[in-house]
Amino acid sequence: MGNLIKVLGKDLENCPHFFLDFENAQPTEAETAVWNQVSAILEEAHGILAELQSYNGAGQEIREAIQNPGDLQLQEKAWNAVCPLVAKLKRFYEFSLRLENALRSLLEALTSPPYAPMQHLEREQALAKQFAEILHFTLSFDELKMTNPAIQNDFSYYRRTISRNRLNNQQLEAENEVNNEMANRMSLFYAEATPMLKTLSNATTKFVSENKTLPIEDTTDCLSTMACVCRVMLETPEYRCRFTNTDTMLFCMRVMVGVIILYDHVHPVGAFAKTSKIDMKGCIKVLKEQPSNSVEGLLNALRYTTRHLNDDSTSKQIRALLQ
Repeated sequence: MGNLIKVLGKDLENCPHFFLDFENAQPTEAETAVWNQVSAILEEAHGILAELQSYNGAGQEIREAIQNPGDLQLQEKAWNAVCPLVAKLKRFYEFSLRLENALRSLLEALTSPPYAPMQHLEREQALAKQFAEILHFTLSFDELKMTNPAIQNDFSYYRRTISRNRLNNQQLEAENEVNNEMANRMSLFYAEATPMLKTLSNATTKFVSENKTLPIEDTTDCLSTMACVCRVMLETPEYRCRFTNTDTMLFCMRVMVGVIILYDHVHPVGAFAKTSKIDMKGCIKVLKEQPSNSVEGLLNALRYTTRHLNDDSTSKQIRALLQ
């Protein structure tokens, strides 16, 4: 198994139905070059998530320093606590740039002529799996970031301290690690509620705008097909039972939500319009059938990071489902 197997759909006949084995797809010779490039980046993803999950921040040290501005020892203690954390935040940001390049390589491979997006997903299953892994990482990262206010608090304290010392003509060693230009870019990145998703959305939009000869439908059809694949796998017991890993369900849900958001950012009328190739009611229904603690972050991503949910073209029924 491990191939994309066409499924005879009972509804939404214009929506392609596939079963994609996210667990076992292996690269063919034609996929190897891109697969190796993306694989090298994805190898770092697990470590990034582990670091973010264990990120506790320097809240206590910062509070003590702010409450005792004249105590130089406490100021130094807070600074020494914040600097390694900011170095970690810099690594996360730099990883987002590498992830952006990986996404671009996959989009090029999965939308290039002469094959249609559906044919690409059938032929290049290992690349489709990597695309899914990027989306899974992205939503996992953003869920952790959204529930950790220490990240922005630490970085704000770092920037304030740098500015204050600059006014006092004091140069801090950490400025060599994160200079002002890098700090500005990191500040914009972490100001986003879902920074990794924003990075991928921008990268996908840029990919479409830079490839004038490539019909926009090639990119959006790739995304809508992937959303359909995930929905069918999630709502059909005989396909779900093929998963050997218990985490594959959550993986599918994250991927489905990720491609919906990308589609909504790239497609001119978005994912929620009647003309959308994504069955939004079906996708939301599948999410709501899962335990709320495992999907609330995903539903929030649909509520707050999509572009067209509040458009007039979105049906009241879909809005009600997301309330």
